[in-house]
Amino acid sequence: VGPRMLMGLLAGCIGSAAMMAVMMGNAGGAWDNSKKLCEKLKIKKTDQGKACVVGDTVGDPFKDTSGPSLDILLKLMAM
Repeated sequence: VGPRMLMGLLAGCIGSAAMMAVMMGNAGGAWDNSKKLCEKLKIKKTDQGKACVVGDTVGDPFKDTSGPSLDILLKLMAM
């Protein structure tokens, strides 16, 4: 337990949080846009439309909260 371990821990956390923040932001936006496409194609009452609603339910928190909060975590860990 020493400075090398701490450097490795911080490097791993920063790297994984950066990739996860980008993934969550992009995936959330894609899921949110899929619902808009379902509305545009007027397939809301089909199974695909129901899946789009579920995707939107997951996508909104991803793009609105999880991704940006990980960005803040990255800034705090870099200090």
